[in-house]
This record gives sequence, structure tokens and C-alpha cells, in this order.
Amino acid sequence: MAFFLGALAFVVALLASVMLHEGGHLLTAKRFGMKATQYFVGFGPTLWSTRRGETEYGVKAIPLGGFVKIVGYTPLEEIDEADRPRAFYRQPAPRRAVVIGAGVAANFAFAFLLLMAMAMTIGVREAGVVTSTVEEVSPCVPASARAACGEGRPPSPAARAGLRPGDRVVAFGGTPVADWNDLTAAIGRAEPGQTVRLTVRREGAPRPVPLDVTLAEVDGEPFVGMSARVVGGGYRRTGPLNAAVFAAEGVGRVLSGIGDVLVDLPSALPKLFSPERESTPGGQVGSVVGATDVSGQIFASEAAGTRDKIALFLSLVVSLNIFLGALNLLPLLPLDGGHLAVVAYERARAGINRVRGRPDPGTVDMTKLLPITYLVVLLLVGFGVLLILADLFNPLRLPE
Repeated sequence: MAFFLGALAFVVALLASVMLHEGGHLLTAKRFGMKATQYFVGFGPTLWSTRRGETEYGVKAIPLGGFVKIVGYTPLEEIDEADRPRAFYRQPAPRRAVVIGAGVAANFAFAFLLLMAMAMTIGVREAGVVTSTVEEVSPCVPASARAACGEGRPPSPAARAGLRPGDRVVAFGGTPVADWNDLTAAIGRAEPGQTVRLTVRREGAPRPVPLDVTLAEVDGEPFVGMSARVVGGGYRRTGPLNAAVFAAEGVGRVLSGIGDVLVDLPSALPKLFSPERESTPGGQVGSVVGATDVSGQIFASEAAGTRDKIALFLSLVVSLNIFLGALNLLPLLPLDGGHLAVVAYERARAGINRVRGRPDPGTVDMTKLLPITYLVVLLLVGFGVLLILADLFNPLRLPE
């Protein structure tokens, strides 16, 4: 039930985010006197609608987004003569740019405000101090660093050696360790297959306990099979000013992450259906199906507390809105960035003609851009289908 509620919550958040984007277009278009005839959630057959003034608001059968219809959004559209003065393409370029960019601005603004609200209510997560004390011992050697223990997997080196939760590692291979960083550095210098003396302090034991650990290999690295205990972590609520700084940094981190994904994506595509999918930033990108599944995993997680679940889910919603905004900024038709590029080209061309003493050539001939538009749509749909298939047959999993 928790998984279903999490999945449903993400679907609602997705539709709300898309409608927020479209709402930015609608409100600015109306503000400038343009005519908007429809504002709908979903696509396909209409389930319900109502008319307010000249705009029809409603819900359609396929909940995969939404749209707002602004009369004359391109010169190719046939419009009534009475509506021609209010047609979008006949408006001054600055107004058209504002209407086009308002959807992206709405998504970014919502993400920023949501991050601020999280910082002031849930609080900012403080990592705490990672110690060399064992929190959990992995029962197996997983197939990859992010994989769970599957049937038939061999026991982990820590489990075979008798390491227990609560043990504090004080030396690895004869090298003293003071914290988790020292321990992981020492493990990193070892080789898979090597047998190493692990010295631990154990509650009730009068002296340090020596354990011989034969290291396994996971993703080409030495593997012991234990997690660290974190002390002093938690959430700290902040005031509005610090919350705004936190929100700005959060938006920047997500945008930087999206950039990393785009750079890594070409090399990650061949791994979408392999166990190594999650080993690179590009492999961690998912479709709507994958994000819905991750949201369900968040709600169903037994390891996370209620506060952690809320923070993780809202962070997912924040990332969704920033992604929608960033995607639509790409200068490709039919995305908002493509329409902004057309407006910018029209103004640049008009400026050059004005300097040369020539008349304004007017709007761009959109028929010449239709082949590029169709190609972009085909690529976006194809990539979306590929990600859906990857999420169905090789789904992303939250770290244990």
C-alpha cells in the first residue's frame, strides 16, 4: 500500500508540475490580452470541462501532461479574422518572449520556493560524523555496488569473519584507523582476494578482537561488506534568509547534475540494460515510469524515517520541476527554448534590416522549420520509449 501511495503521489506531483508550467503560459498570455481557448490536464478524450469566459478548463483521459491553447501560437494556425489582432504571433517580441518563458520560470520558481519551505519546516539535513563503528554487516557480496543481495550470492567477507554491528574498527592490516575516512582509505589500498587482519573494539571484550578478512571484489574494487554508524546527524530548521541560500544552492546542484548527466549520457546508453546502469550519472536518468517507481520505493522504505521520506519525495519533486524547466530551455522546436530562439532570430534579423534601411521581414516561415521539429519530436519520443523499457526491465533502485 505504501508503494502505491508513493507512486500515486508522484503522478499527482507530475501533473501539478506540468500544469504549473502551462499555467505560466496561460496567465501571462491573458495578462497581455492574448486569447487562450483551452487549459487541460491530460490528453485524449475529454472527461470533464467547464468554461470560464473564453477559456475552457478541463481534464482529459490520458494523464500524461497537459496543455494550454493560445490562439495563433504560430503563423501556420488558421484563426478567425476577429481573433487576428489578439493572435500570439502578432504580438510584440518582448511579450511573446515573456509568455514563452513563463512556463520555465514557473517551474524554477516553484522548485526554489519548495526548497525554501523544506529548509524552514523539515529542516536542512546535516550529515553528522561518519565513524569507524559498524552499523550493519552485509550478508552477501552483491553483483554491483548498488545491487541488493540476490539468491545464490556468496557471504560477505565481514560476515564470514564474524564482524558484528557495534564493533569499532581500530586497525586495518596493522594500520590504525581513527574514523571512516581512514578505514575506507586503507581498504582502497588493499587488493581483492587479499587476507587482512581487522582489529576491532567489541563491547564486553576485555581487549581488541582480531578478525581475518579475505576481501572480495565488487565493481573492480576491494569489498568488505559493512556500513558505518553516523553520529550527530539530523535536520536543522533555518530562517528565510538561510533558506533562500539553501534553495539557490539546491537549484544549482540539480542543474549541475543535469549537466553531468547530459555529458555522460552517450557512454551510458549501452549500459541501460546491464547491471552497471547505475554506475554513472547518465545511467541514473530515468523515465516517468522509473521516477514513479522510485517514489513508491521511498514511501515503502523501511530503513527511512517519516521525515526522511518526506524530504526525499519533495526533493524528487524539486528535481522534476528543475528538469522540466531545463529541458524546455533547449533551443529546439517544439520546446519553449526553440520558440524563444525563433523570437530572438526574428528580432536580430529585424535589427540588421533596420541598420541597412530595409523593412522588417516579419515572422519566420515556420514551414521551413517543420522537418527539424518533427525530427526533434521523433528523437524525444524514441529516447523516452528507450528509458521506459530500461525502467521496466532494469529498474533503478534506491541505495539500501
